[in-house]
Amino acid sequence: MNPLDTLRHQGLRKRLVEGLKIKGIKDEKVLNAISRVPRHLFMDSGFIQFAYKDQAFPIGAGQTISQPYTVAFQTCLLQLKPHDKVLEVGTGSGYQAAVLLEMGVNVFTIERQRELYLKVQQLLPQLGYFPKFFYGDGYKGLPTYGPFDKIIVTAGAPFIPEDLLQQLVIGGRLVIPLGPTDQQIMTVVTRVSEIEYKKETHGTFVFVPLLKGTEQ
Repeated sequence: MNPLDTLRHQGLRKRLVEGLKIKGIKDEKVLNAISRVPRHLFMDSGFIQFAYKDQAFPIGAGQTISQPYTVAFQTCLLQLKPHDKVLEVGTGSGYQAAVLLEMGVNVFTIERQRELYLKVQQLLPQLGYFPKFFYGDGYKGLPTYGPFDKIIVTAGAPFIPEDLLQQLVIGGRLVIPLGPTDQQIMTVVTRVSEIEYKKETHGTFVFVPLLKGTEQ
């Protein structure tokens, strides 16, 4: 057990999970994953007292650690199966990647902000999480490593990047918040065939914008 993850933290996580159930998260595997990830270790020390509130918080480089409800909601929409190959666009704090890894899938995660990329590359392995890290443009995905069973985008995108669609297996699912900077619609795209995609929507959310290119 991580000495920085105390019984108090575990108790606060249990309370957080109960709150997520009340808000409608029903997938026990997702709830169990969230109950195991020490969210306070992904946040700046000044915010630790807020770690188990169901809120987003700043993590530097103009980014946030997502609200636990949003992480749970997106993870549920992925409909993960054990050993799925998952691409995460926007590593951010690494919290969502840790939840995915707790679900027993293989995670490839890409981040455009070098500061966050370097930080999370150290942090996640220290906590026992080993995704495959990439520094690059999330709009382009990781064509060399695809195709992927599932793709999750953790920032608001103005449109669905064609490159990401092409990196989905047939039957694969892409979960992406779509829309302008002030509000996005959570969208699931399923690849039905080589050329056919099915789209469904799941309510409105607010994310930081998905930006192009990379930043030093």
